[in-house]
Amino acid sequence: MHPESTLEEVFDATAEAARLRAQTRARRRPRYRRSRLDRYKGELLALRQEGCTTAELQRWLLAHRIRVQHATVARWLRRHEG
Repeated sequence: MHPESTLEEVFDATAEAARLRAQTRARRRPRYRRSRLDRYKGELLALRQEGCTTAELQRWLLAHRIRVQHATVARWLRRHEG
């Protein structure tokens, strides 16, 4: 007789599936960290509405001592416009 066969382990597939789904939901939870650009949201959106390009917005931010990449400004705009 094997020691494994004497253990009364009952595998509950429903409970195990629920536990795995809960882990998946926890891992997929969006982890949003505030952007440094959020502080200037009103100004950036107003400038964009006036026709400023992302490069111009990048230069405006640099004048306010915030150095960011062009792509960062473009991503931020995509998230906050529309």
